[in-house]
Amino acid sequence: MKKHLKPRRAHLAAGFAVAAMLAPFSAQAADWTDAFVGMRYGTTFREPSIPDNIAKTILQFQYVSGYKYGTNFFNTDVLLSNRKDPAAGGGGGATDIYVVYRHVLSMSAVTGLPLAIGPVRDFGLTAGIDLQSKNDAFGSGSRSSLPRKFVAGPTVKFDVPGYLDFSVLFRTENNNNSIVGKNVTFQNSYGLELLWGIPFHLGVPAKFKGFADLIGPKGKDGFGVQTKQEFMLETALMFDVGSLYGKKDSLYVGVGYQYWHNKFGVPPGVGTKASVVQLNLEYHL
Repeated sequence: MKKHLKPRRAHLAAGFAVAAMLAPFSAQAADWTDAFVGMRYGTTFREPSIPDNIAKTILQFQYVSGYKYGTNFFNTDVLLSNRKDPAAGGGGGATDIYVVYRHVLSMSAVTGLPLAIGPVRDFGLTAGIDLQSKNDAFGSGSRSSLPRKFVAGPTVKFDVPGYLDFSVLFRTENNNNSIVGKNVTFQNSYGLELLWGIPFHLGVPAKFKGFADLIGPKGKDGFGVQTKQEFMLETALMFDVGSLYGKKDSLYVGVGYQYWHNKFGVPPGVGTKASVVQLNLEYHL
């Protein structure tokens, strides 16, 4: 096995190391925090060029904090595929590690002015980065060229129970295509991002949470194929079962759903559209 083709255990360790390095940036001067470890499971995930449904177990760590001038959001997903999505060099399914960091600067806090108007609670500026590492044939090459995305743009925060944020983002992206052996810098593009977390009560405390991303075409990929507009929805209905035994906001169980059209911007074809029902679990620390 080549040196860069690590087994799943080593790949997991690398992912959690990245998480450990980035987490302190989201923990500085926090007035409030919320962190959880979680797990999601579904059996109908898809990957471009793979004709079969793929079962994945997703391990998650999320940390959110607020301070005087805004909020920090940090999330790491470790996606463990079955053999339908193989690791490079064999040895079982691939491991995919995806890290997201977002910082939202509150304009009302920075300016000291009350900016609430109508259904809008506040305006903000969002900036962040996504990092990914996957040990399949496509992504198993140079670790110095991990796929990464930078985003920045304005955010509207709506006045609802919980939160409902809409952002218009400028996006850059590059990755490493190990199949053709080259790094790819995509054209700059746009993104429309909607985030929500709405609490309610249905026998027990519950929440409806999720995000939706619409990403514009970003030029040609590493195979020379023109990318298409991409849409991803990830949502979940979660129930606070911890409240049943006196531990409110500790243990959430529920059902989630993912829809992904033109995955990674790949034009319609084999494995480019996913529709996945998931079982979700969150334990808040």
